[in-house]
Amino acid sequence: MMVLYVNGIFLLIGFVIAPLLCYGVCRWLLPRRWRCKIGVAGAAVIILLTAYGWTFGSQQLTVRPVTIVCSDLPQAFDGYRIVQFSDAHVGTMTGWRKAMLQRAVDSIMNQRADMIVFTGDLQNIEPHELPEHLAQLSRLKAPDGVYSVLGNHDYAVYQKADSATKAANCRLTCEYERCAGWQLLLNEHRTIRRGSDSLIVAGMENWGVAKRMPHRGDVGKTLAGLQRSAFVVMLEHDPSAWRARILPESWAQLTLSGHTHGGQLRLFGWSPVSFTYDEWGGLYHEGRRHLFVSTGLGGLIPFRLGISGEIVVITLKKTL
Repeated sequence: MMVLYVNGIFLLIGFVIAPLLCYGVCRWLLPRRWRCKIGVAGAAVIILLTAYGWTFGSQQLTVRPVTIVCSDLPQAFDGYRIVQFSDAHVGTMTGWRKAMLQRAVDSIMNQRADMIVFTGDLQNIEPHELPEHLAQLSRLKAPDGVYSVLGNHDYAVYQKADSATKAANCRLTCEYERCAGWQLLLNEHRTIRRGSDSLIVAGMENWGVAKRMPHRGDVGKTLAGLQRSAFVVMLEHDPSAWRARILPESWAQLTLSGHTHGGQLRLFGWSPVSFTYDEWGGLYHEGRRHLFVSTGLGGLIPFRLGISGEIVVITLKKTL
């Protein structure tokens, strides 16, 4: 019900309110000779862009190659390939939109990566959205495994229910991810070995600066027992945790996040999400430490304009 309500509001804004507002502003500000023509043209452009983003834009998929150079990367992992995808929101991928998930899974498998990671928000609201997609999600395989963390939507925080029901639904979401063959990391880590060298994949639970976000991430627990010489790839859904928690409380050399969707709208390099997030899409650095924020695959609202869904192929390289 919430999804229908949100999408209905979006369509009302895109097809009615925004075009009327554009027309009204033009009528108010422009000379009489031009105001009607420009107002009608502006309203028509908004309607066309909304329709495009709702249909074709939401189905676009980009495979994005990224090379990350790390001086302390163990030699055996030079050239190591990680495929990251994020924010699938498979509850939106129903009916004719199911093809988007199949294309994404096909693209991920075609990369032949060493490891696959998912950085949260598999569902929209509730775990009942997941079973019809498990066959596709179970196709994801990699030599070193498929690892995941939970996003804010995966905790059922947006569901209208009591705390016990929300907790039960969160546990069910976790079980579905495990049923897909994924290794869900809840403030814990795993070790990948290549001879005498090793790489740590760590999964921190969701932590965000916004008050409504789940605050379950525990950096100390996630990295417990590790030596500071270990090379750590940290999975954390919300990129705001990087500066607030991960940088000051750990030595993790690479953090992979999602959550922002890139605002699902980008015009001339600008996105509205830049008002609330300093790191909202792409690669960021702080000294020798790195953050990559994926702009995601889907969204609660099936709309994208100027920023397609993406699969990220990360190649780790060691400096000489």
